[in-house]
Amino acid sequence: MVLCNLCPRRCNAERTETEGKGFCRMGTRAVVARAARHMWEEPCLSGTRGSGTVFFSGCTLGCVFCQNEPISHHELGQGMDAKQLCQLFERVEALGVHNLNLVTPTHFAPVIFDALRMRKMGIPVVWNSSGYESVEMIEQARGLVDIFLPDFKYATEKTAVQLAKAPDYFDVTLRAIRAMCDVTGAPVYDEDGMMQKGTLVRHLILPLRTAESMRILDAIANELPAGTPVSLMRQYTPMNGVDIPGLDRRLTSREYIRVRDHMFDLGLDGFLQQKESADSAYTPAFMDEESTRLFPSK
Repeated sequence: MVLCNLCPRRCNAERTETEGKGFCRMGTRAVVARAARHMWEEPCLSGTRGSGTVFFSGCTLGCVFCQNEPISHHELGQGMDAKQLCQLFERVEALGVHNLNLVTPTHFAPVIFDALRMRKMGIPVVWNSSGYESVEMIEQARGLVDIFLPDFKYATEKTAVQLAKAPDYFDVTLRAIRAMCDVTGAPVYDEDGMMQKGTLVRHLILPLRTAESMRILDAIANELPAGTPVSLMRQYTPMNGVDIPGLDRRLTSREYIRVRDHMFDLGLDGFLQQKESADSAYTPAFMDEESTRLFPSK
């Protein structure tokens, strides 16, 4: 049993291998809900061979509109120790993918780091998270993680409380992303344009909250190293029966264009998501045959 303070919530909650009393509700043994080739990440991550995603259950942020709600808010998946995770990572790499993409890994960081130390990956390791991280945890990833892929979600305390019960989200996430940039250094790409090292910041535009999006883009432009790429996402889709003004509909073209143009005005590098991505069909199926055949024997 450990008392956990991995994430910025610092619950100091009891966690055994299989049970947890903290915000994430998870034990210390990693719970994996899906492992498969994924073609829908940014072009510099998915490329032609796909990103080798490993989805973990539970979450330290728990946004009310999460498109991965079956795993972020529940405990769907198979428990794995470090040795089993290492075997899984090896099988994902054997798919011929461009990278190992660890999705929502923060609350399982110790066992994931142990797994990564057991075998040196031959492809870049991506830490795909909510951005709500402690600087201490980011430093522990040095030498183990090649690419950080954080979300930068909320700019105001009101929105962060309403949607994720995290009033300190903006300040904490900005500090964390600064630390990520320090750990990885400037982005590095291979001859095919695939990211090998660096930090790529994602931002999902939310309906009725374009002013917050613009503040976040301002922070990226003014507070992060020049050249930090941004992925501006327009895929918001109403999920989970959320009854909050604006979140019951998709983003309008006018809202998107306002934020996109601000990104252009700031001269930020990065990626723009297509309108067609705002569809629940892009939400992956968890614990399907494609995924579970990669799982190591219990």
